[in-house]
Amino acid sequence: MPLTFDLPLDQLRTYQGINPRPANFDQYWEDALTEMNALDSRVELIPAKFQVPGVECFHLYFTGVGGARLHAKFLRPEETSSRSPAVLMFHGYSCDSSDWALKLNYVSQGFVVAALDSRGQGGLSEDRGGVSGNTLHGHIIRGLDDALAGKPEKLLYRSHFLDTAQLAKIIFGMPEVDPDRVYATGWSQGGALTVACSALEPRIKKAAPVYPFLSDYKRVWQMDYARDAYQELQDYFRHFDPQHLREEDIFTALGYIDIQNLTPRIQADILWGTGLMDTICPPSSQFAAYNKITSKKTMAIFPDFSHEELPGMYDQIFQFFIN
Repeated sequence: MPLTFDLPLDQLRTYQGINPRPANFDQYWEDALTEMNALDSRVELIPAKFQVPGVECFHLYFTGVGGARLHAKFLRPEETSSRSPAVLMFHGYSCDSSDWALKLNYVSQGFVVAALDSRGQGGLSEDRGGVSGNTLHGHIIRGLDDALAGKPEKLLYRSHFLDTAQLAKIIFGMPEVDPDRVYATGWSQGGALTVACSALEPRIKKAAPVYPFLSDYKRVWQMDYARDAYQELQDYFRHFDPQHLREEDIFTALGYIDIQNLTPRIQADILWGTGLMDTICPPSSQFAAYNKITSKKTMAIFPDFSHEELPGMYDQIFQFFIN
């Protein structure tokens, strides 16, 4: 195995992360879930232009926190003799829920599929804004000024995370879905959203995140990998705290949306994929979250691979869910 740019593997397996965890973290997310559960989701299913024999395809719309209208691609078998398993899919940063055809492998096995468009990114879900201060580049720092002013509920990724849990709640409530077989998966940002969904919706039975984003921000910063997906961390410091006088407060505020702080809530069985050469979401940032999971878990490690296609990983996930 080549030498990793990060910690040696034996140290990765015990690494616990360094980003601060806010003292009121648990209450923060309980309050967030209370807000979400009080919403009228106003679910709407609109038949899609894309249709294939034996499958029903819909645009699923619902209203999330802050009044934003969220969109997911929704597919289900046309005919089933029993309640169906379901898989929730989450996409990478700034992308969208991708093509309908890429979901048909699961529908062919009798699954319902719901693939979310993250608000304000590449798909049809809207972001209504509503924060003060900058919106420079990306979503990690959206609402950070408000969080530093004592209003961490304005952090945009709070809404992203709640959107995943709300979609799961909607799918659990569908009469054609088997509530004992609802799963989640995604890569990069989608991996982080998979983790968040599994943490905030404990009925998720299996989850397969692949090299998840949004973990251990301070570690990413200290490794000098605040670029690419994490570029906005560097931008925020350069523009709004150039001497790092508020560094600890900033990382503590980001701790509200750090997935490593959510993973102890997970009850699902986990299949986690990672490449040890990942310079976008460094392995230590991922292990910080993975090592806090107390449910049944497996890490599929690809020593020579970075933030890229991991050969056979889609097949492993597929078999993990259908068996």
